[in-house]
Parts: sequence; C-alpha cells; structure tokens
Amino acid sequence: MAVAVASRERVSVDGKFFRLGEKKFYVKGIAYGPFPPNAAGQHFASPEQTAADFAQIRELGANVVRIYHVPAKWFLDLAAQHELKLLIDIPWNKQLCFLDSAEHRTAAGDAVRRAVYACGRNPAVFAFSIANEIPPDIVRWSGAHAVADFIDDLISEAKRVDPECLCTFTNYPPTEFLRPQSADFVSFNVYLHQEQPLKNYLARLQMLAESKPLILGEIGFDSLREGETRKGEMLAWQIEDAFRGGLAGAVVFRFTDEWFKDGRLIDDWQMGLTKRDRQPKRSFAVVKKVFAKAPDFALPHYPKVSVVVASYNGDRTLKACLDSLERLNYPDYESFWWMMARPTQPRRSPWRIRTRAAFGTRKI
Repeated sequence: MAVAVASRERVSVDGKFFRLGEKKFYVKGIAYGPFPPNAAGQHFASPEQTAADFAQIRELGANVVRIYHVPAKWFLDLAAQHELKLLIDIPWNKQLCFLDSAEHRTAAGDAVRRAVYACGRNPAVFAFSIANEIPPDIVRWSGAHAVADFIDDLISEAKRVDPECLCTFTNYPPTEFLRPQSADFVSFNVYLHQEQPLKNYLARLQMLAESKPLILGEIGFDSLREGETRKGEMLAWQIEDAFRGGLAGAVVFRFTDEWFKDGRLIDDWQMGLTKRDRQPKRSFAVVKKVFAKAPDFALPHYPKVSVVVASYNGDRTLKACLDSLERLNYPDYESFWWMMARPTQPRRSPWRIRTRAAFGTRKI
C-alpha cells in the first residue's frame, strides 16, 4: 500500500546535512510528550493545548518536535500550520526477545506500516524513528547483526509504504555497536554532564556515522538535581558543541515537566524547559538564545584558507562544485584552485574547450 508523495516540500538528506527546498535544514528540536490520554484516548494533549504548546515551541526557535506515539491527523495538521516538522518514534514491544517470536516480529512490522501509512502524506513529517533504545541485554541475547538486520527490514517496510520518507534508528551508548545499514541518518541519545567527554564522544559518533547526517536525538538535564542555572549553562554548551562538531542538529529533552510514562505521571524528574502549567523556566530563555545562533557560532579567529578541488574528467560535476564554493560561508579565504586531467578523447570532447581557461588560480 504505497502513499502519494506529498505536494509540499519534504526534508531530504544532502550529504552530512539535511535540505528543505533550496536551504539547508538544521534540526533544532524539542521532545514533546507523551501525555496522559486525552478525551480521544491519544497520548497527546488536547488540540487546544497542543496549539498553545506549538506556539511556545516556535517562540523557542525550534523547528522539529520529537514525539513518542503515532499522531492523529489533527496533530499533524497543527504541526504543519506552525511550520514544525515531526520526528516520530514508532512504538512496538522491543523490551521482549522479539527475534525469538514470529508473532512479535510481525507485530513490529505491522506497527511500522500502519504508522507510515497514517502519516506519510502529511508534509509535517520530518522522519520516522523505527526503534528507540533497544535494551542492550536484548541485543546481546539475539546478536547485534541479527538485530541490525531486523531494523533494516523494518526500514524496508517503511520505504515500501512511502519510498521518500526518511528513517532512522535512535541508538544510545550502551548499544553503539548496533549499526543498521539502511537508515537515512544516524541518531543518538546522549546524556553527558562534562563538556570535554561530550566533545570526544561526538567525534567518535561522527566516525561511526561515516557519510550520513548525525543528530543528537535527546539531550537534557533535570532541574531538580542540577538546578535551573546549571541546567541552562549545560544545555547552552551542549547545543553549541553539537553544531560546532558538524552535527546536523540536536533535540532537547523536553518541552514541559508534564510527562506520562508506564501508566503514571512522572513527578520525580523535571526535565522540561517549562513547568507543568507551561510557564517558561530560566532554561527556556537560554535554549531560545542558543537556537537563534545555531548553526553559526562565531570562532575566536578565522585563519585564512585556500580551497583545493582536484578533478579528473569531472565535466558533469565540476561547474556545480565551483558554483557552490562561490557561496562558501567563510569570511577569510584566499583562492580556489582546480585541476583537471586531459580528457581521454580530446578531439571529441567539448569540455576541454570550455574549461581551458579554468586551469590555474582564481582569486576571490
């Protein structure tokens, strides 16, 4: 059952980053919910409260909302109205040894297909998280390769319904060895309270992500244990370090202290940027300020650089490459150099004639 491609623009992968239309799309995210069931039995706030929350989230400067249940159409439409994209976690029972049961595997596949079919037509969808934090003992019991292959199978099910949807698997440090191959981008939940260990780990994650975009699926701190002042300070450098580290974005956990999990409201954690009554905390203003700067954080100094492009028979791509370099967002670069090997058939190649003047140095 394939769905039609949405008529409005969708976020796509562009190298190590994302693109929306002609512009790069940097994930400035906020986790939202789950909440106690509303009048319709959905783990979301009422439509009225959701609209008010989305307005605050836009005030925060966020452009992505991460949710942990498949939304109804009204929720998707509200997100689109507020120009927010949704990172949707698809819930299924990953706490069991799912690979040991054909019934559990089938249920997981059905959950993915239903979720993508229900949401795939809506332009508010940023991506689907096929699974979130599979317990490490389950992974070790079933085997990392087998679990990774199953995640790839679930992504294939999602792509079968909507070939253009973006899919990820939200991993975390205890199972960083779990590496499915078909995810469109890499997402990690990381909770580290010291800056240098975070920088070191982000560098490691970039190596694991290889050529794919990398985002932090969750970062956050508890107001009860850290205090609002320290919480704001840590969120500020975590967001900045993520963008300085070449990540495609980060998601702050979470919007509000109201949090419903395992059948009850959580009252011994205060991870929100707002209180339960949606009154902004001090950390709200801090994140708003940092999101306004992201991804362009000033460096202490900008050393002069030269850009070198080595090309061999690159007639199809060289012009686009050089055109993009002319739009380079760096204040102090000296020149572009480009080289090109002679075509293997010079008499029949118009490219040699068109680019003869391009050899050498071009001053900027």
